[in-house]
Amino acid sequence: MRVPTSSRRQLAVGLLAAALLPVAAQAQAPQPIKIGMQAGITGPAAADGNAAVAAVKIAIDQANAAGGVNGRPLELVVHDDQGKPDQAVPLANRMIGDDKVVAVISAGFSAPSRAAAPVFQKAKIPYIAAIAFAPEITRVGDYMFRVTSVGEVQGRAGALVVGKLLGKKKAVVLTIKTDFGKTLVAGFKEAAPKFGVEIVKEYEYGPGDRQFGPLIASIKADNPDVIYATGFYFTGGPLVNQIRAAGITVPIVGPESLSSQKFIEIAGQAAEGTVITNVIDWGTTRTEVREFLTEFEKRTGGKAEAVAAQAYAAATVLIAALKAANSTDPEKLRVALEKTDIDTVIGRLTFNKLHEVRKAFPLSVVRNGTWQANGVVDDMVLLTPPE
Repeated sequence: MRVPTSSRRQLAVGLLAAALLPVAAQAQAPQPIKIGMQAGITGPAAADGNAAVAAVKIAIDQANAAGGVNGRPLELVVHDDQGKPDQAVPLANRMIGDDKVVAVISAGFSAPSRAAAPVFQKAKIPYIAAIAFAPEITRVGDYMFRVTSVGEVQGRAGALVVGKLLGKKKAVVLTIKTDFGKTLVAGFKEAAPKFGVEIVKEYEYGPGDRQFGPLIASIKADNPDVIYATGFYFTGGPLVNQIRAAGITVPIVGPESLSSQKFIEIAGQAAEGTVITNVIDWGTTRTEVREFLTEFEKRTGGKAEAVAAQAYAAATVLIAALKAANSTDPEKLRVALEKTDIDTVIGRLTFNKLHEVRKAFPLSVVRNGTWQANGVVDDMVLLTPPE
């Protein structure tokens, strides 16, 4: 049977319209806002890098579940810097040129973050360092921000803990030979006299060191009444274990980098009583903090630690700035970030003129094999970051 010409035309128009429906729907769908993320998800920083990525994904998923940002979904683009500076620069160029990210959260350590920062500054892409302490990062330019306190500030908080809260006066200082360790000790030494703390001896050790016999024998001879020890869980765990095995019973105070549960696993019973300046109040009853900790453990099977909390806070700050700017324009986003004044899982955060964070330090102590809340250092004059 022959179909009339008019019917054939109607059929063709109908088929064309049906074919175009997916295209029209795609054209109408809001384009995602791409957020870049740099982290060492393989290599020596893998544990921290993967924890940070998991934390940021939680923040992104929560924002998208609530409708996205200004009607647009967020898309996280993750790149592995392997903990290496020579990997960070090509990854930065890829995020800018290929991925077209509007901002970047860095959970890289100091060296790769320091390498990538000038690339993003030149491109005028806001860059938020979640865990890197190298002071040069924020000095690169006005698109650089940091949500973790620089080492000098945390070192000052450590001196207050030793002299004012613990009432100790004779300290031995152990410095891990990294940017982080050196800046922590610089801040501790700067503030120690204000709290009547005398540094009777200072020692250095390398990130690869695990045996500390001669160093500990010397500390025992120094007879301090407190030890301020910088390092990471993989160095701090063996160090504290060996200090206690040598019969040294004085309090040990350290930084947030010891907050991993792995520190306690490695140090064992020797970890009991260790006090650290931390980034999160483990004993808090704040709903948003408890929800984050619960969700992180649900997704990863492990407990959130300092790195995860800081990465989640960086994402919280960036998402809030995107909403406030109501734009992905780099200049408007930078201005919105500068005006940050927001509660996060690591406390209320603002930035100074150098874009260094202003925040208090919760204190944690090891009791019964877990980190528990132990007060707070909130002297904001003492904790003023560099300008």
